[in-house]
Amino acid sequence: MSQLRERKLALEWLSVALIGLTLALTLFGVLMIYSATRSVSLAARQAAWLCMSLVAFAVLVRVNYAELMRINRYIYLSVIVLLVAVLVPGIGKVVNGARSWIPLGPLGSCQPSEFAKIGIIVTLATLLRNSDLYGRHEVLPALVHVGIPVLLILLQPDFGTGMVFIVILFAMLFVAGTDIKWLIGMIAIGTASIPLLVKYGLREYQRRRLLVFLNPYSDPLGAGWNIIQSLVSVGSGRLFGKGLFGSTQGRLGFLPERHNDFIFALVAEELGFVGSFLLLATYALILLLGIRVAFSAKDFFGRCVAAGVVSMYFAHVVINVGMTLGLMPVTGIPLPFVSSGGSSLLTNWVGLALLVNVYNRRGGFSFR
Repeated sequence: MSQLRERKLALEWLSVALIGLTLALTLFGVLMIYSATRSVSLAARQAAWLCMSLVAFAVLVRVNYAELMRINRYIYLSVIVLLVAVLVPGIGKVVNGARSWIPLGPLGSCQPSEFAKIGIIVTLATLLRNSDLYGRHEVLPALVHVGIPVLLILLQPDFGTGMVFIVILFAMLFVAGTDIKWLIGMIAIGTASIPLLVKYGLREYQRRRLLVFLNPYSDPLGAGWNIIQSLVSVGSGRLFGKGLFGSTQGRLGFLPERHNDFIFALVAEELGFVGSFLLLATYALILLLGIRVAFSAKDFFGRCVAAGVVSMYFAHVVINVGMTLGLMPVTGIPLPFVSSGGSSLLTNWVGLALLVNVYNRRGGFSFR
């Protein structure tokens, strides 16, 4: 009896830690969005999405994650329908050259490709669980399964989100025990196809973004502007920053998308190296706890779902911070829980619900 009580306390501790860290990040994000824009309405909109995210979390965390396998076909179909719908003029809204958004009135817009990440994680985990049906040759079905939504996302076009799906695919295949030779082969083929993708699969402004990060000063007033201003913001923060609400790059309008894609640069400018380090350390702790969830899952499906969620968080943090520091091309990927954007916030909280769900049921414990 005492051992069961200790196990429940351990389960509750990790769950509370995950929830507490992500809630702190989200509230910090609302504060930084206001600091970036001085807009009460924009910060309030993010807070409203947080309330909806908490409701979704409270509902999903009580549903046994294994039940999702029963409706995986409907989930996948919903993903495809949404990704097709957003491409239809009159339904999808063009923002920054990509038709990726569906207007929602006072709540702004939603981005179906964000919700698709959770859908693909759940349905791919189901496919990998049933991979014995394919004689353990799960790579081709998995490629087709993920390739269809990725193709629809590239048609928007949204190259950055497509990259996130690829990271999720590789992480889940690795956790599923796919032969490392298959993964290396896929990486080799993907690397070799990059020149063709850049030449034929991307628009001109996307090609400039991908190439200019090597030397942003080759086009300082055009494609290189965002990276240059981001680097200026990060460097000007020094050790302790200029103080909360003290950003000059943001206040004077030099830093683009400072409430969204480049919010990490704003954090670096206002809170310095110390604040940036603490933010990244928080992400690292969430990822480590998520990895622990994956290792402790009671079944194969739960392990794959947890791995998919962790890889989603990881991809977003690495791509966003790398983009901010000029180490990766500008692709428009938000920083999880911090950047402005209701779709991203809701998706990340649903992912958290899956992680807590998987962990809390490893020993039969639940919120019921």
